Amino acid sequence: MDRAEILDTAKAHVTQDRAALHGEMEDSFTTIATLWSGYLGAPIRPHEVAVMMTLLKIARTRNNPAHMDSWIDAAGYMACGGSMFGSEVQG
Repeated sequence: MDRAEILDTAKAHVTQDRAALHGEMEDSFTTIATLWSGYLGAPIRPHEVAVMMTLLKIARTRNNPAHMDSWIDAAGYMACGGSMFGSEVQG
């Protein structure tokens, strides 16, 4: 897969209607953040769930860098995290 194919696949994954199956992404990440916060005893914010899930996918590339799912999912999680901030532009 080339870069465009990875990004196109990630886009397809994060833009299809998965809410019927998993609930709204923001609600899901908020629930995960609440559970992780309780378990860790430290506050975790919903966008940090996206970062941590990305890090999981990055860790998986260490053992199997040829498994494209990890690269695709990492791109998708970062897109989800970034989308929580709407059209804000940071310089």
